[in-house]
Amino acid sequence: MRVLRRTAESLVRPNTQMITAGNFRLRPYTDADASSMSAAVRESSPSMQQWMPWAKSDFSDYDALCWFAACTAERVAGSAHNFGIFTLDGEYVGGCGVNQISPKDNLCDLGYWVSPLHRRRGAATAATLALRDFAFTSLALTRIEIVVAANNAIGLAFARRVGATHECLARNRIHLHGRPVDAHVFSFVPEGQA
Repeated sequence: MRVLRRTAESLVRPNTQMITAGNFRLRPYTDADASSMSAAVRESSPSMQQWMPWAKSDFSDYDALCWFAACTAERVAGSAHNFGIFTLDGEYVGGCGVNQISPKDNLCDLGYWVSPLHRRRGAATAATLALRDFAFTSLALTRIEIVVAANNAIGLAFARRVGATHECLARNRIHLHGRPVDAHVFSFVPEGQA
């Protein structure tokens, strides 16, 4: 797997740049990030698991490595670009990415999470706005969606705070814990196309 992974990473080197996001940096994951990520997920599990079922309390280094391999495969396929969020001195903060990229419709979803230790320091805002710009400039997409479960008050407030446009409450838009859930759809489009 390691040989295949190095080959995949070399194929996407132009899109694996580090992105400066205010006081943070976004970069693709490396195997060395596994223990930092897994510890942050376990710490975040109580507050995140309701909205992100993958954030389980026993998330392991192996789970992180599997996620990193999936991220590399999706980057090669062009279906997602996921990044770790780090402080400028390299401390792991959380994760973010653009995913479910649709070449046909030229759009994607945008997601993010920040560990409790780093919340309320601007990481999610900086990462979201940097990803928005990355999607419009580097990927030349024309629409970005942020989809938030209907009863996720913190997620709804955040989407509004970063300037995403609320479009609708979509019935059965996402699946959480094995069942369909209504969700609000927010969007970004490039300036001049609104």
